[in-house]
Amino acid sequence: MADVPPLVSFRDVRVDRGGRAVLTGVTADIPRGGITALVGLNGSGKSTLLRAMLGELPHRGDIIYRCGHDHSRPRPEYVGYVPQRLAIDARLPITVRDLFGLALNGWRPVVFGFRKSVSVRATEMLKKVDAAHVLDVPIDGLSGGQMQRVLLALALDPQPELLLLDEPAAGIDFKDEQDFYQLIATLNRNTGVTVVLVSHDLPTITRFASHVLCLQAGTIRRQGHPADVLSKESVAATFGPTGLGAR
Repeated sequence: MADVPPLVSFRDVRVDRGGRAVLTGVTADIPRGGITALVGLNGSGKSTLLRAMLGELPHRGDIIYRCGHDHSRPRPEYVGYVPQRLAIDARLPITVRDLFGLALNGWRPVVFGFRKSVSVRATEMLKKVDAAHVLDVPIDGLSGGQMQRVLLALALDPQPELLLLDEPAAGIDFKDEQDFYQLIATLNRNTGVTVVLVSHDLPTITRFASHVLCLQAGTIRRQGHPADVLSKESVAATFGPTGLGAR
């Protein structure tokens, strides 16, 4: 059986921001169908790499996608994205139902409310992440874990081949964090979606990830199976005796 090509390949990817080199030559592959964790110290370029993948930041070098077919830019129907936080003010007096209505309407305000079909679809989307019960909760009343599930539900419509998550567990408690990662693992197993996530939680990465990209000073220093890349010896050799530290 021939080797399955990676879903995404980076070849000498470079990104400058504010006159400073943030990514200095990233060359790596993201295996198809697995969970790849992107780890590194603060400022190593993890979020910058995700934003370059989304086309939000200009880059040099090549980012090669094999979602559906080869193409040079990510497309919404192929790539889902869960940011660290909601892009709109969470204090706005809207419910989760309203948020889905805006998203399903292309983020255009709807003066006279939403059709019933929008509520039905929102409920179906939330069921995929075990969060249908928050449909009528104001967004400023959601816990951190509930908010991440809402953002995940939005990212899964339409069902992507590639799911990007930028520190999805930041700001949520340990139980919600473990439940959320278990949900990601279940979605990966049941749908085959390829997952790339940024995280500082090495024990959790070791438990759930199948592949690790280790960023240091804007380039990939190590990549491979978590047991190899995140061993005490490997972490110390890459980041020094203090390693990556606690989240």
